[in-house]
Amino acid sequence: MATDLPVLYSFRRCPYAMRARMALSYSGISVELREVLLRDMPAALLSCSPKGTVPVLVLEDGRVIEESLDIMRWALAARDPDHWLAVDAATQLADINGLVDANDRSFKPQLDRYKYAERYPEQPAAAYRRAGERFLQQLEQRLARTAWLCAGRMTLADVAIFPFVRQFAFVDKPWFDAAAYPRLQAWLDGLLESVLFLGVMQKYPQWHAGDVPTVFPD
Repeated sequence: MATDLPVLYSFRRCPYAMRARMALSYSGISVELREVLLRDMPAALLSCSPKGTVPVLVLEDGRVIEESLDIMRWALAARDPDHWLAVDAATQLADINGLVDANDRSFKPQLDRYKYAERYPEQPAAAYRRAGERFLQQLEQRLARTAWLCAGRMTLADVAIFPFVRQFAFVDKPWFDAAAYPRLQAWLDGLLESVLFLGVMQKYPQWHAGDVPTVFPD
C-alpha cells in the first residue's frame, strides 16, 4: 500500500530525524511516515539509501534526500510562515549556517562520547561532558544577547540544534538542571514544551511493507 505523498523514513528518538520532522510539521507538508528501528532497517529504505541511516525523504518523483538539514531546507523552501530562513543580512545567514555546522561537526561527536562513555574508555564521561560544555557556553552567551540563538526569533538554527542539546541534557538531567546555563535551560524547556516538538514526538509502530500508510502530520 502507498500514498501519493513523499515518504519519510524516521526513527522517533534520533535527533536528526527529530529536526527533520519538526521542519516538515512546521511547513505543513504531509508525508507518509515510516517509523523504522535502527537495528532492523527495512529493505525498502536500504534500496533507496544504502547508507542505512535516518531520516531519508523519498519525493514523489523518486528523488531521495538523505540528510536532515537538506530535508529541513527543502521543507522551508516550500513554506516558511514564520521566516526561519528570512534573515536580515547575508552575515546572519552565515551565522546560522556556521552555528549549525559547529553543532554537527564538533558538538555531536562530544555528545556521543559523553552519552556512550563506556564505548570510549580513554577518558571518563566527565571529560567528554566538559568538552561538550564548550559549545553549551557559546549557546548561553548567545542567549544572553538575543531571545533565540541567532536572532530575536526562532530560526533554522534553534530547531536544528535543539534535539542535540536535549540529548546532552538528558544524559544526566540533574547535573544539567544545576549547571550554570540558566538561559540555555529556559530555551530548552521552552522548546520541549512547544506544540511543535510535542506534535512530532507521537509514537508510531515499526513500519513493515504492506502496512496501512501513516500520514504525518496527522
